[in-house]
Amino acid sequence: MTDKPYITIVIPVYNEEGNLHSLFDRLYPVMEKIAKPFEIIFTDDGSRDRSLAILKELAGKYPEVGVIEFNGNFGQHMAILAAFEKSSGEIVITLDADLQNPPEEIPKLVAKMEQGHDVVGSIRMKRRDTLFRRTASRLVNMVTRKMTGMQMSDYGCMLRAYNRNVIDNINRCREMTTFIPALAQTFAYNPCEVEVEHSERTEGESKYSLYRLVRLNFDLMTGFSVVPLQMFAFFGIITALFSLAFAVFLLIRRFIVGAEVEGVFTLFAILFFFIGITIFGIGIVGEYVGRVYQEVRKRPRYVIRRTHGFHE
Repeated sequence: MTDKPYITIVIPVYNEEGNLHSLFDRLYPVMEKIAKPFEIIFTDDGSRDRSLAILKELAGKYPEVGVIEFNGNFGQHMAILAAFEKSSGEIVITLDADLQNPPEEIPKLVAKMEQGHDVVGSIRMKRRDTLFRRTASRLVNMVTRKMTGMQMSDYGCMLRAYNRNVIDNINRCREMTTFIPALAQTFAYNPCEVEVEHSERTEGESKYSLYRLVRLNFDLMTGFSVVPLQMFAFFGIITALFSLAFAVFLLIRRFIVGAEVEGVFTLFAILFFFIGITIFGIGIVGEYVGRVYQEVRKRPRYVIRRTHGFHE
């Protein structure tokens, strides 16, 4: 690795053998054109294809490249956090390996950072994702803004830049589950966003299934806000007030009309609705309890098998 890089590029990799050569062939000239010392850190997140072999080859050929090899699959955000701890650049930029965010957009982020911003996010223009991915992303962005109060336009785009102070603060955080863009936003004092191009994935497939997107949304909501618990408590209060009013109504009706057996199915429907709401609320509470359980075990967030290309 080069000494004292000014820019660090962090790239998590999971089964991306079809994209890595194209990615590097486009990324390396961009970094050379910026004409400042740089390093590129790849984290192999337990790939089962030839991704690791390709990364080792790059690390052996280019002194600016370092590779972190995980012992298994720990997830995209853990892969990025591991690279953050090895990074040393004043500006740290995260980039996906799938080439949907063109490396040619990196100078935009660097220019914004040099204007004094400490976190620079990106907004994907003319997204090339499927309708399902776009719809799910809009939903996640909307819910997250409401729950956390953080005003970011596009939480799902990992092409982002952070200054050294923000990275150091992130490295001090040891929680087991997190979402890096939102975490960085809590440490930022002068964030901004820039519009970037978005390309269609040509090789491989997306690693975010419906389950992973739902999981991500829960991490965002429970990791950065207690609003879900507050909303559930508020709904419980409103329900109790309506139940009391309904009980008074039935009591008065009993004296006026007399005993009745009508409306049994309506009452069952109402009962099942509130049972469903109760189970949902228990699930929210369980999510918070589960996060506490994960934290108190103090297990490693990830396991590094070995590193390649880091000359310390």
